[in-house]
Amino acid sequence: MEFTGIRALVTGGASGIGLATARLLTERGATVACLDLEGPPEPLYGVRADIRDDGQVRPAVAQAVEHLGGLDVLVNNAGIGAQGTVEDNDDAEWSNVFEVNVFGMMRMARAALPHLRRSEHAAIVNTCSIAATVGLPSRALYSATKGAVLSLTLAMAADHIREGIRVTCVNPGTADTPWIGRLLDAAADPEAERAALEARQPSGRLVSASEVAAAIAYLASPLASATTGTALAVDGGMDGLRIRPETP
Repeated sequence: MEFTGIRALVTGGASGIGLATARLLTERGATVACLDLEGPPEPLYGVRADIRDDGQVRPAVAQAVEHLGGLDVLVNNAGIGAQGTVEDNDDAEWSNVFEVNVFGMMRMARAALPHLRRSEHAAIVNTCSIAATVGLPSRALYSATKGAVLSLTLAMAADHIREGIRVTCVNPGTADTPWIGRLLDAAADPEAERAALEARQPSGRLVSASEVAAAIAYLASPLASATTGTALAVDGGMDGLRIRPETP
């Protein structure tokens, strides 16, 4: 119960990795609020906001902090996906994905920092992606945003270390989330597409939301007080391993 007394705000907390994280932190003793476009399942406390709009972000963070009685941890998890090469998405789509995946994280951190400075165990954990460090086909826009998240994480870690605020990120491989579910549903052959996604990870399977949540919990924990400026891969070995194909 290392999170006893810790107050955490999780964005994108209504589903997928965010919901798994909110539940895990709660189980480990934290008091948690979820920020999302939709409310989280009960009994989790939720505030609704679109992180593309600073006019919604600031009052939503203030509402969450008032409910929690302060803030120790921000899990910057909300994000959206995108498919295609650099030619396949128009300017509006590039702007929209950056608004959520990069500027949305910036807005949340900017609104949370004044509260985190009053914490004895302040931490920000950003959900990045293996796409920030590995070239993936048909993910140009998405990869560009996650590369920005990785760089932002390192810069913020340097900026705020002397304030006692740790900043890290988690880099999931292909995770079995609602977004991947919708991607598979739209494929011409969902089973073949799932098999292809599983095959590109050395572990031979998709990463679960609960596995990513466990990594986020480690990075956010007061027990990880010496860990900052770190990107933790949860990718079934995709980033670091080069294994041979199995022989028949």
